[in-house]
Amino acid sequence: MAVCRRVPPLLLLLMSIVLYVHPIRGQKLPNNAIVKSVVSVDVPAQNQGGVAAGINGPVVVALPPRKRTSGWKLAEEGACRDDLTRLCPKHSWNNNLAVLECLQDKKEETEIAADCNHLLWNYKLNLTTDPKFESVAVEVCKTTINDDVHSQGEVIACLEKGLVREAEEQPGAHAIRDECKKAIMRVAELSSDDFHLDRYLYFSCREDRERFCENTAAGEGRVYKCLFNHKFEEAMSERCREALTTRQKLIAQDYKVSYSLAKACKADLRKYRCSMDTNMPRAREARLSYLLLCLESAVHRGRTVVGECQGEMLDYRRMLMEDFSLSPEIVLHCRGEIEAHCSGLHRKGRTLHCLMRVGRGDMAAIDSLCQKALQTLIQEADPGADYRIDRALNEACESVIQTACKHIRNGDPMILSCLMEHLYTEKMVEDCEHRLLELQYFIARDWKLDPILYKKCQGDASRLCHTHGWNETSELMPPGAIFSCLYRHAYRTEEQGRRLSRDCKVEVQRILHQRALDVKLDPELQTHCMTDLGKWCSEKTESGQELECLQDHLEDLVAQCRDVVGNLTELESEDIQIETLLMRACEPVIQSHCHEVADNQIDTGDLMECLVQNKHQKEMNDKCAVGVTHFQLVQIKDFRFSYKFKMACKEDVLKLCPNIKKKVDVVICLSTTVRNDTLQDTKEQRVSVKCRKQLRVEELEMSEDIRLEPELYDSCKQDIGRLCQNVAFGNAQVIECLKENKRQLTQRCHHRMFKLQEVEMMDPELDYQLMRVCKQMIRRFCTEADAKNMLQCLKQNKNSELMDPKCKQMITKRQITQNTDYRLNPVLKKSCKADIPKFCQSILNKATGDSELEGQVVSCLKLKYADQRLSPDCEDQIRVILQESALDYRLDPQLQVHCTDEISRLCPEEAAAQEQTGQVEECLKFNLLKIKVEGCKKEVLNILKESKADIFVDPVLHTACALDIKHHCAAIPPGRGRQMSCLMEALQDKRVRLQPECKKRLQDRIDMWSYAAKVAPAEGFSDLAMQVMTSPSKNYILAMIGMGVCVLFLFGLLCGRITKRVMQEQKDR
Repeated sequence: MAVCRRVPPLLLLLMSIVLYVHPIRGQKLPNNAIVKSVVSVDVPAQNQGGVAAGINGPVVVALPPRKRTSGWKLAEEGACRDDLTRLCPKHSWNNNLAVLECLQDKKEETEIAADCNHLLWNYKLNLTTDPKFESVAVEVCKTTINDDVHSQGEVIACLEKGLVREAEEQPGAHAIRDECKKAIMRVAELSSDDFHLDRYLYFSCREDRERFCENTAAGEGRVYKCLFNHKFEEAMSERCREALTTRQKLIAQDYKVSYSLAKACKADLRKYRCSMDTNMPRAREARLSYLLLCLESAVHRGRTVVGECQGEMLDYRRMLMEDFSLSPEIVLHCRGEIEAHCSGLHRKGRTLHCLMRVGRGDMAAIDSLCQKALQTLIQEADPGADYRIDRALNEACESVIQTACKHIRNGDPMILSCLMEHLYTEKMVEDCEHRLLELQYFIARDWKLDPILYKKCQGDASRLCHTHGWNETSELMPPGAIFSCLYRHAYRTEEQGRRLSRDCKVEVQRILHQRALDVKLDPELQTHCMTDLGKWCSEKTESGQELECLQDHLEDLVAQCRDVVGNLTELESEDIQIETLLMRACEPVIQSHCHEVADNQIDTGDLMECLVQNKHQKEMNDKCAVGVTHFQLVQIKDFRFSYKFKMACKEDVLKLCPNIKKKVDVVICLSTTVRNDTLQDTKEQRVSVKCRKQLRVEELEMSEDIRLEPELYDSCKQDIGRLCQNVAFGNAQVIECLKENKRQLTQRCHHRMFKLQEVEMMDPELDYQLMRVCKQMIRRFCTEADAKNMLQCLKQNKNSELMDPKCKQMITKRQITQNTDYRLNPVLKKSCKADIPKFCQSILNKATGDSELEGQVVSCLKLKYADQRLSPDCEDQIRVILQESALDYRLDPQLQVHCTDEISRLCPEEAAAQEQTGQVEECLKFNLLKIKVEGCKKEVLNILKESKADIFVDPVLHTACALDIKHHCAAIPPGRGRQMSCLMEALQDKRVRLQPECKKRLQDRIDMWSYAAKVAPAEGFSDLAMQVMTSPSKNYILAMIGMGVCVLFLFGLLCGRITKRVMQEQKDR
């Protein structure tokens, strides 16, 4: 706007008279035009606004010159009389503007005489110099009218700017009366077909027109459109740009100011009744935004809008996105945000995107009215339907579209979805990422702004969510709530009814996938969780981290945020593909192991279950493993977060575990119920079959990571930091580390670990490390074995040549664990349930409930085995333990406890070899005299004692004498020292020739037993009997014992006869 000085009314009048007398310079008339003269007429009556009801002005007519007469009428001119009579109603003839409007409208439908056309053109050209406008301009434009150039359209231009200032409520704006506003807008409308008629814009843009639109013919608004398209070119002059902006703002207030738009869309406006709302002020109906919303609504409903009109709408929608100042609401309500954050960014939509960034909360808080104005503008422009409308986005994302989305037709709404699919990928560029998220933030808040979603779901939304038309809103169901309604119905089961159509469900899933990329794309999440995001997640800035952080702090969130995060997590458990970033990270393992589930998944949680099961495959990368583990950790917070578990067990949970929410507690509750029913041989299990199956899956998954068992993890957190700080979670590695260091654990952790091992020994499938390491061996040896007998089967095949060394080592570890406490060996516990309290009650009395027995009960039973006092079932189990521990000293906990130092001192080579052949025990036996620790000496003596009871307990001797046993003792059953006695008899029988090695080993055993008898005398008759039977002088001892018995017998007989005679004599007396 030119800076001008105030002009006295008299000077204005004088200049207007000069204008009327002299034709306007620079105006070229058509070659076939006849000579015209200017006729000035007076308007007798004025309305309240200071402007004539029918504004009459200087008119150029194709008549001989004549004097100005009062009350001149267009209807009286001969050039237009015939057309007027034919086309316009008679009651409008007295109003020049009404006649002009009528002929303007009709000439689009029928031909008008050439002379009449010239008359109308010149009338419109000179209309802007009407003194009635100038009288208004004295007030409105008193500081902005130049005293020498106002005749070149300055007055009407000033009034137009005043109209804009008033609409934008700019400081210092003057109020313009409604009648005057209508007149100003009417003049702007009448000049809309030819830019020559807007004198101010014409003179401001003459050079720019030659520069940018030289080949564009005047008429039908073509030059206007051409200049609009080049408005932000660097070469465009500021004065022309300002004049164009003013005209665009007038178009925003009344679409008829755009000739091309009004003409192209006239039929569609009438067809779809876009001007028939009687409850709406006429001024609002005329607004460009109302026209766009009305026609866009028709397009989105699948109605036909002519291509020419759609093209015009596209141009003006792009115009709104390019220049924020065309929206009075943005200028009015976002003034503070623009000044604070977005000044100097007026071109190519940058200011608008800056405001969007503020609206997202990336820069500062935004005023609610400004936020609403932005949302309204996005709806009016509807860039979701065609990304090209958003010039800033189009320019920023051009390279990405050319590479990642080249397969999609240019302008297709799916381009935006394609860009979202490539968000945070290598193909995405930073500037495109920012522009895309800024736009998607507002599209996400109104489901209608995603045209594909609206097209596929409008029927479902109307049926299930009671929505209205595209451009209608309801307080009961605001736009943001409709998508929530849709996705709640998207994941309903058939039993729940009222599900979405398949096409709509696909689109809802697509939107959910997009929202998972950025927490701000979920309106509910951002609305209810902003406080918690700031409190708990301020440092989580990478994509996807904010939602994970909220899930990690679920218990700490405020109630509304907790509900939103809980619902979203529950939804993810059903369809983990919503987690787009996780799916990208897990692509290799999905393609290798889960592709069938991923391709055919029908919302059942199968994909996540597959990822968990394959979490340790070689294709699994760190990002995927972390994401899967995080989801597992989130699931334990609420059993509803595990979709398959929830669907399988929800009825059982309500019946058996009411008021329990945490998944781990629910699993424990149901598992305990199943275990109790099994132990009690209940005819009908209380937990349903489908729940038991899924419960098994959950138990197996929980065994993989100690963090999935919160009570165990909390109890051992300190020990993990102290003993296992370099051990990674997962693969049950931390649990294994704690087992190996159990002697150093705190009491609380030790107690929890013991309980865990007790469960694992009862159900070996829950021993994750055992099942993982021995997976192939289980397939080889134990395919037919019951799950609960898996460890027993592996133990039986432990020494097979085909046994994998790693698996063998793991089996040995579990055997060591079992022998530390009879409670960790379910088979032994069951077989010896009567023998343990009978023979080992003193040990049980000394033990506390939380402490392990360190093999004391097993040692007690071993001694009773040697005494041959155990029940058959218990004896069989102890024999197996004795045979195994004889081969590997580590399987004897008491020997480990008492002889560790002695083994290191006396048998270091044998211990280092770790050959499970009994060499360490053999070394201790040979060095019995050198053992200094009494406890160790006692344990070795017990080993010697046990070996007398069964040759299998002495693997070295058994190996040396295997052939002799086969030749000389084949008919003698093993056990109870029978085969050992057989070998001893063979050793003493000079007729029998034993193998040299066997003979040597037997002689060594005799010497050991002799020493043992001296060091540890027999504690009872059974020990004495065993020593006799295994003594080299057994026959002599037995002969002497027999002789003594005979002597006692004879003596008894003699004494008995004497006693009988004495008694008889006493009776006779």
